[in-house]
Amino acid sequence: MPRTGFFGHPKGLFTLMVTEFWERFSYYGMKAILAFYLYYEVSKGGFGLEEGTALQIVSIYGALIYMSGIIGGWIADRLLGTRHSILIGAILIMIGHILLSLPNQFTLFLVALFFLIIGTGLLKPNISSNVGELYLKNDSKVDSAFTLFVMSINLGAFLSPLLVGLLQTRIGFHAGFAAAAIGMFFGLIVYVLTAKKTLGLSGLNVPNPITPETKKKTWLYVGVLFVAIILYLFVLNKLNKLDLQTISLTISILGVILPVIYFATMFLSRQTTKIEKSRLLAYIPLFLASVMFWMIQEQGSTVLANFSDKRTQLDLGIVTNGLIDFTIPAAWFQSLNPLFIVTLAPLVASLWVRLGRYNPPTVIKFGIALLLAGSSFLVMIFPLISGVELINPFWLVLSFFLVTVAELCLSPVGLSTTTKLAPQAFTAQMMSIWFLSNTMAQGLNAQLVNVYTSIDSAHYFGYFGAIAIGLGIIVMLFSPFIKKLMHGIH
Repeated sequence: MPRTGFFGHPKGLFTLMVTEFWERFSYYGMKAILAFYLYYEVSKGGFGLEEGTALQIVSIYGALIYMSGIIGGWIADRLLGTRHSILIGAILIMIGHILLSLPNQFTLFLVALFFLIIGTGLLKPNISSNVGELYLKNDSKVDSAFTLFVMSINLGAFLSPLLVGLLQTRIGFHAGFAAAAIGMFFGLIVYVLTAKKTLGLSGLNVPNPITPETKKKTWLYVGVLFVAIILYLFVLNKLNKLDLQTISLTISILGVILPVIYFATMFLSRQTTKIEKSRLLAYIPLFLASVMFWMIQEQGSTVLANFSDKRTQLDLGIVTNGLIDFTIPAAWFQSLNPLFIVTLAPLVASLWVRLGRYNPPTVIKFGIALLLAGSSFLVMIFPLISGVELINPFWLVLSFFLVTVAELCLSPVGLSTTTKLAPQAFTAQMMSIWFLSNTMAQGLNAQLVNVYTSIDSAHYFGYFGAIAIGLGIIVMLFSPFIKKLMHGIH
């Protein structure tokens, strides 16, 4: 067991927190300006793509980030262990950001995204696992450790858009990407210099290594998958279909198929008991509600990012009648979600405790989350129908506030409920399904951004918000039936 010394926690927690802080700093800083980089004119340092295409690429990137986590978890469990996976992931992420900081070249940009996707897939799920490995299974400090860990995530997510956005508007995109690269470099240095000393032996073992008996079969599966991907791309190229729209649609379809396969595998397994099958059925509406929520939440870095850049009054001199002479970088709005999470999370957690026996069950909390998420889009209609060309930035602040409160109602509860409803034989796979709800959401968003750029913004926010609220009401109406299927888990 690694030595303690960080507020009663193992010193390794500090190592992982700092590493994760800089990784999230680099990720959210880069993502805050990614859409702008793609659709800004070449004269402004961008690639000059159509806005719909740019937002689609950002959505695809988000979906692939979550898909890669499944591969990263498998590599850690079967081949490398969490420690080596984290190290390799951090190096790949840093390389990706360095490539982004170089002068514009679209092929280089795609290579950079590839490094970032693979690197994040290796680092993100495994660094969380490594936190858990610092403690015994029943250690009372685990919840406290993850609370501190999540705070490091949100602190990095809050600070990075502020710095990167300022650099982007004052110097240029590549200065912003360079800041993300430097951030990941700091995280990598801290990890390399302190991991051996503070983490002890945690994360060095391979939990479920490939045995000599299964090695041939495993590599055969990997080889077949690789050949299938290459063959698919070859066929698309021959049919002159190897373009962004086809790749985007493929990823969107994969985002839907993967969780369906996971569900079917667990439900049809002989290892799953009758009660566990009932709980899996109860999980389906919660999963779909999660997809709907993440579709709205993840549009913060696509649709709302574009809206903040194109349709929002960023000159505070105009907003405050000359009181404040400052122009807000559009990327700064990406800091609102982590800021609200840090400030509101203790209040929401305290509210559930104070409600006592009136604390709403999981299904109702999911319904409330959808009502709030839908409202975060509906409020955008009011300034749009007023006829002003550029809306007051406080409408965007309100939208981000509502969706963050929704996130606090759904995300922590969803993680907890996922573990409770998981069949005994499929605990890890069930958690993968939870994260795949975000993959499905961003895959679907990759198709929906084309709708956003082709219809009136007020109609888009209205339709989308109304669908979310309608689904929230349906979930709440069916809550007694869903609770019955959950067999005592609420």
